[in-house]
Parts: sequence; C-alpha cells; structure tokens
Amino acid sequence: MLYRSKHSLRLVVSTLSLAAMLVAGPALAQQVDTEPEAEQDAPPAEDLHDRRINYQGQIIVSAQGLREFDLLAGTSVVEADELQRNMDGQLGEVLASLPGVSASGFAPGASRPILRGFSGERVKVLVDGIGAIDASNTSDDHAVSIDPLTAESIEVLRGPAVLLFGSQAIGGAVNVIDKRIPRRVPDEPVHVDFVARTDTASDLREFGGSVDVPFGTSGFVAHVDGSWRESDDLEIAGFSVAPALRAEILADAAEEEDEGEFEEAEELREAADQRGVLPNSATETWTANAGLAFFKGDSNLGVSFGVYDTAYGVPGRPGAGHHHGEEEDHEDEDHDEDEQGEEEHGEEQVSIGLRQYRADLRGDIFLGEGFFERLKIRAGYSDYTHTEFEGDEIGTVFEVEGLEARAELVQNTSGAWRGSLGTQYYFRDFEAVGTEAFVAPNRTEQIAFFALQEYGDGPFEVEGSLRYENTRVDATTLGIERSFDTFSGAVGLAYEVSPTVRTGINLSRVARAPAGEELFSNGPHIATQAFEIGNPDLDIERAWGAEIFARGSVGGARFSIAAYRSWFDDFIYLAQDGEEEDDLPVFLFLQQDATYTGIEGEMAFDLIDTGDFTVGTELQGDYVHARLADDSFVPRIPPLHLAAALTASTDAFDLRGEVEWYDDQNDIAAYETATEGYTFVNAALAWRPLHGNESITLMLKADNIFDVTARRHTSVTKDFVPLAGRNFSASIRASF
Repeated sequence: MLYRSKHSLRLVVSTLSLAAMLVAGPALAQQVDTEPEAEQDAPPAEDLHDRRINYQGQIIVSAQGLREFDLLAGTSVVEADELQRNMDGQLGEVLASLPGVSASGFAPGASRPILRGFSGERVKVLVDGIGAIDASNTSDDHAVSIDPLTAESIEVLRGPAVLLFGSQAIGGAVNVIDKRIPRRVPDEPVHVDFVARTDTASDLREFGGSVDVPFGTSGFVAHVDGSWRESDDLEIAGFSVAPALRAEILADAAEEEDEGEFEEAEELREAADQRGVLPNSATETWTANAGLAFFKGDSNLGVSFGVYDTAYGVPGRPGAGHHHGEEEDHEDEDHDEDEQGEEEHGEEQVSIGLRQYRADLRGDIFLGEGFFERLKIRAGYSDYTHTEFEGDEIGTVFEVEGLEARAELVQNTSGAWRGSLGTQYYFRDFEAVGTEAFVAPNRTEQIAFFALQEYGDGPFEVEGSLRYENTRVDATTLGIERSFDTFSGAVGLAYEVSPTVRTGINLSRVARAPAGEELFSNGPHIATQAFEIGNPDLDIERAWGAEIFARGSVGGARFSIAAYRSWFDDFIYLAQDGEEEDDLPVFLFLQQDATYTGIEGEMAFDLIDTGDFTVGTELQGDYVHARLADDSFVPRIPPLHLAAALTASTDAFDLRGEVEWYDDQNDIAAYETATEGYTFVNAALAWRPLHGNESITLMLKADNIFDVTARRHTSVTKDFVPLAGRNFSASIRASF
C-alpha cells in the first residue's frame, strides 16, 4: 500500500509538472504578446495536415514511407543547429535529452537509444528507413554502427505508422537520415558539407564531410563522405565508483589486508579511489561512404557502399576479479601469479574493435495517376565483425551477415483517403566464436506484409496499420528451430479542437517474436560482467497499448503532450537469479506480464519577438513507471526528468541556457542499486558569421557547468561509469 501511494504521488507530480508547463506557458505568452497581431504567429489550419510539423525548429518527417502521411503520434526530429549542439559519437547520447528518450550509456563508445523505457529488441534503429543490421541489440556494450556526424537529421518515430518498419518497434523507432545515397540534385556544380568538433572532457578531435557532384544534366549525382573521431579517457567530476560500490570495495580491501594480502588490498583501494578520469574509456572511429543516384522526372534510383570502423574501451567493474581468489580457498597454490591473473576476469582491460561493411539500394519510382502513385524500394546488406579483446588477447568475435529489403506501394490520394502497402524481408546470420561466445550461432529469417491507411482531412482523422510477420529462428549447433507467426495492428483517431490544436488517441496490439539472443544465450559475457542464459522455449511477446495526446499552438505557444500505457503478455526480460557461474552473476531470460505507464510533453513559446530579436523559452519533461506482474520493478527504467531552457536569437547569434533535472530512481529490481538524481546546467552560443547566410555556424558550448557527478540509471555500468564532468566544446558546421 505504501508503494502504491508513492507511485501514485510520483505520477501525479509528474503529470501536474507537465500540465503546469503547458498551461502556464500559453498564459505567459499571451501576457507578453498582447497585440492583436500575435494570433498571426499561430500556424494556419492546414499546417496540422502538413508533414512539416514544427515544435522547436524540428521540422521534417522524411522516413522512407512516412512522408506521405500525417502522423497521429508526435515525431521528434533533431537537425541543423540542434543536431550540432547535441552531437556525439553515439546515437543514444545525441537523443538523450529529448522527451521520452534516454540512452543505455554503457560507455563513451557504446550508447543505444531508449524510448519510453524500452530498449534493445523493442526499439528499431534505422538508416533511412531500413535496419542498422548490426549486433547492438545483442548487448549494451555493442555500439550502434551508425555515425551521427554525417547525418542530415535524426527522427524519433511513434504511432501506428511505425508498424511499417517492424513489430520490434514496440517502443518506437529511431531513423537516421543521411546522404550516402544522394537525395536530390544539387544546385551547385559541387556541394560540400563539413562539420568539426573538439571538447575538453575527452580531448575530442573529430571531423566529417561530404561532397555531392551532379554530372551535368545527365541526372546522375555522385556522393562521397567520411568522418574521423578520436577521444581520450573521459574526465569525470568525482569518484568513478558510486558510493555504495566504493564502500564495498574498501571493505574487501580491509578483508584482504587482514588476511595478509597487502598487494591485493592496495589494488582494491586504488580502484575505489580512482577519480577525475574514467580509465579505459577512450575511443577511435572512422567511416567512409560512396554513393551514386540517378534522377529522372519524379523517379530516382541509387546505391551506396560504406565502411564503419570503431575501437573503444570497456570500463571494467573495479574489484570484480578479486573475489575469484577468495573462493579458491588456496586449493591451487601451485599456480603461479600469472596463471591466477588469467583466471581472474576483472584484471584484464576489455576493449572492442568493430567494423561493418554495408551496401544499400534505394529507389522511388513514379507510377502515374492510377491507384498507386509510387513504388518505393529499399535494401541493405551488412557484413559486420565485432571483436572483444581481453588485454591484447582476442576473447570473442561476433560476426553478423545480414540482408534487409522492403518494397512499398504508395497510393495516390483519393479525396481524404491516403495509404500504402508493402512487404519486407529480413535475414541475419549470427555467430560468436571464442572462449566467451555466450550466444550459440543462429540464423533469423523473417518475411512481413504491412499496410497503412489514413482517412480524413479535418476535423476528424483516422489512421490504421496492420502487419503480419513469419519469423524463423534456428541454432543448428543446438538442433533447435523455432517458428513464429505474429499479427500486429494499430489505429489512431485525431480531432481538431481548434484550427491550431489537435488531440487524439492511439490504440495498438503488437506481437514480437523472441530474438536469437533471448533464445540461445548460454555463457559468460565479460564485457557486461554477466553469465547470460537464454530460454529456447520463450513464447511470443504481446502488448496492448493506449496513448492520448494533444499538440498544436495556443496563444503563440507550441506544445505536445502524451500519456500512454502498455499491457504486456509474456514480457521478455533479463533478471539476475542470485547464482554465480565462472565467477559471474547469472542472468536469465524470463517471461511474465508487465505494465508500462508514462507521460511526456514539451512546449516552446516566445517571451519577446521584435522580428530582429527573439527571447523564448522551452519546457519539457517525461516520466515512466514499469512493473512486472509479480509486483517487482522492471530494471533500468529512467527516472522523472524535467528540463527548461531560455533562448535569445538574432540574425547572427543564438544564445541558449538550459537546466536538466533528473530525479532519484528508487523503483528498482532486486539486484539493482538505487541512483541519485542530478542537475545539469548547460549553455550554448551559436554564431552565423555570414550576414543573411546560414551556411556556416560556429558553436561554443558548456555542459555540466557545475561539474556534477551524474549516473544514468538506464546504464548497466552506472555504478562505475559516470557521465562526463564539466565539458567545454567548440564546433563548426558548413554547407556550400
């Protein structure tokens, strides 16, 4: 009863906080801007049906297959100055400040997006509408094989239309838009984009650029791009180890000292007292891509080939290897110290080397004025290798060879009726080789058929989607083959309360087949310090979902707010069972029902707008609560998050100051530790030196100005991998 009261209070507080933002904001905007002309700033009614919905300068919705449709659920888009301001080597970190978005934050070299508390197999990561085809879904220590540095924009997609891309997108999808296949014919003989950045917290050096060249009037456009990034060990604000773990390590040191193991005790104390720098957190990444596209009338067809290569350190849990020696009870005293050190997993620094070769095809064929307007085709092939090193020795090699292809027929608009239907094929051959190969070799093959239909152009509008998937997963070395048939559907209804405000509801029923890692894991995974055991008898995971939303513009304030709930049947999750194997805690893939409840919102409005000078504010927040049927908490759920920013803009300058507040997270699984909340204060200054021309932007930024020690609860390594301390950065972005 105490828990339920606490949870209810937390949900009420978060709801009231967001509601206050959305109510007070428009009122304040109306007080500041009382001239009759203020209403002219509100978007016209037709903007609510335009794909270019704009809340905070986030404009486009250009995912393959989505641009023709009006999305009934909000879509966050990061581009231009916002993309430059939030730039990071890992996709999760770029998006972590958006409402409803967090990141896995395993290490500076590996961080995947988390949407509404969902991660891994429940979040689809796309490149221009097709999967990344890597091993980032296998474990949090595996980086996403996408470099945000050369992206044009990054979209966070939700709602019924997400089913176009897979039932894995229960939490939503992240779509990275790039130009590796040219998207348009440049107006210039040569078009160049360039970005470079440096910072103080990691001694970062990075740059990326692209060149697009049209071949006269032939319709052909060639593209090349590349990037390079290097960073040193991350500077942090205080101790690398969280207080509870630090106390545990110091207690172990005292115990070792009492037993006469003075060298062991000293090593443990050094680990506990490590501060200022996060050891073994350096990264180095480079990419290279080339593409060619042909444009003819309203049609285009293109191909590309690219390489993504990264190497990064995996910070180890301090003191992890010392417990092994205690359990030996000195039975093997004839072993020398080197042999014992090899047995103690925690004493070797772990690093990862990752390389992906990728080929892509994209086509958009105009079919005329019949029932179907366009045929969209998209395909990607990936040859991916991921090597985990223990010291200088190769521990485990993960190899993925995969193919994903889709074809979609887009209907010509008929009055208020719009729609598309299509098919998708996915194949992945996964193999792990080495002493720590914790997942049996397996192959996944999936064929899917989908449809999206939308009717209405105001005030009522309805959108529905259906998806059928047949998924076959087999592990030949285990002699196991599973086949799953899944049906998913979603429907959304929207109503225009006024010409500039829309509200509505989305309902969904989604089914997901278990992944190979969830079925066939069985072994030690040193990078995550866990012995993971899958379950080949897992059932299909299903979920009912409901969301209510409102968005639009009132009194010059742009806002979006959504509340949602998901009811899972046979929710698949990883939980510690209290046992140890190979000196590692055992984690099992289990199933039971679960419930997710959350709310998120954002708002922006201008306090002063003289035309040449604007002062505005942005407010946002999100909260997720997730609980299993046995009344325990789902692990690693992000805490209540609120943020506010004050901005000032002229033709040449943009100034931004922001405060991000994260609450304590005490709603934890039995094997988790609580996480203290923290507050970041950040500032950024953007300068466009060419008058009337935004082709060059210089930016200075200060993050975590007060050098706060912060730990992200969604990270499995949070107790020994804090976020960066005070960090100053400078960047330049140019397009000409």
